[in-house]
Amino acid sequence: MSKPLRLVWLLIWLLGEMGIAGATAGPHTLQYLLTAVSEPSPGLPEFTMQGYVDGELFLEYDGEAQQMQPRAAWMRAAPPAVWESESRVHKLWQGCFRGKVRSLLHLYNRSQGYHIFQYAYGCEIQADGGTTGFQHLGFDGEEFLTYDVATHRWLAPVAEAEAEATQRLWNGNSAALHYYSNFLEHECPKILRRYLEYGHSSRPQSKHPKVQVSNRPSLQYGRTTLSCRVHGFYPKEVAVVWLKSGEPQPQETSRLGVVPSGDGTYQTWATIEIDPSSDHTYTCSVEHASLGAALRVAWDKKPKSNPMLIVGIVIAVVLVIVTMGTAVYFLRTWEAGYKAVVLEQPQAQHLCKSPGEGAEAQELPGAELAQRKGGDLSVGAEQSLVQPAPLPEGPVEEETAEHRDMPP
Repeated sequence: MSKPLRLVWLLIWLLGEMGIAGATAGPHTLQYLLTAVSEPSPGLPEFTMQGYVDGELFLEYDGEAQQMQPRAAWMRAAPPAVWESESRVHKLWQGCFRGKVRSLLHLYNRSQGYHIFQYAYGCEIQADGGTTGFQHLGFDGEEFLTYDVATHRWLAPVAEAEAEATQRLWNGNSAALHYYSNFLEHECPKILRRYLEYGHSSRPQSKHPKVQVSNRPSLQYGRTTLSCRVHGFYPKEVAVVWLKSGEPQPQETSRLGVVPSGDGTYQTWATIEIDPSSDHTYTCSVEHASLGAALRVAWDKKPKSNPMLIVGIVIAVVLVIVTMGTAVYFLRTWEAGYKAVVLEQPQAQHLCKSPGEGAEAQELPGAELAQRKGGDLSVGAEQSLVQPAPLPEGPVEEETAEHRDMPP
């Protein structure tokens, strides 16, 4: 399988989990994406980590430079010492995930060549105030395991002996399952709320949306596609619908979702297929918190379509998808002066320790550990290298980034 195809799994997951289909007032999300590869190359580091709030990249660890970097303006206020500390910590994570790739290569009985290990987790605060979370593990472009928050169990989407054996072992760790559930449904949303509060306080209260309406020939013979691009608005929640002679057409309106513009604002698109010879009028209606009333922009039949606008929309969509795709290539910040967010990656920590083994064993490559066990490289022997670690007794104490270390 080629490298691009192997990267598709996380891109597809990312587009789905970020709620690309929702353009109305809805959920908030916090997501962390980790990737490790067996053969790094220019532009594809051995290890990367990225964090997203509501689809906006706000934090990134560059495995080549071995530096943690803020990617959102509201995160750049952190003192340099915070990012230096985070960089030191995530250098250790980089070594951990290097080991995970080796473990999976032994588990699947593979040796040389390009291989990729991907881990994604996060949470969502829904429109009604409810919360949920998600965890996904992928190997070589296929989903390896996923955590079901409803049943508090690991699932193996692909019927493979390696994944199913690991699934059975992980589901036997009731303490870890309970911890995952508590973190994803309670602790993670608390972190997300703090980020939202800090992000909102660092941005203007609201920005008015700008609306552009255009048309282009439809793929259906004799039909025309009307496009309504809404951009430059904040906050994220917006409602966009096409009106046909003044009547809303929610079923006929196709939405491409609300995505970050990269400057702290958001954008979305809504299209509708019409018969250009009809006498109906078509108007794009936008409702947003910054507006006193709905903003409506009518389609004028007379002007021809604007090719440059269409090209601009296409380029914008492609850039958004490409930006999200780089997620294939988490964090405790500071509490100083302005009560910022403190964040850890406990799920990732569990992946970096072998239960039932001593501290020495977790550092061993798969082959050497198997040799200590008597040369057994079967699924049963190797799978423990990627199992969540046993959990400590009592609550996890909060600590500053400067005092963090790899789990024992």
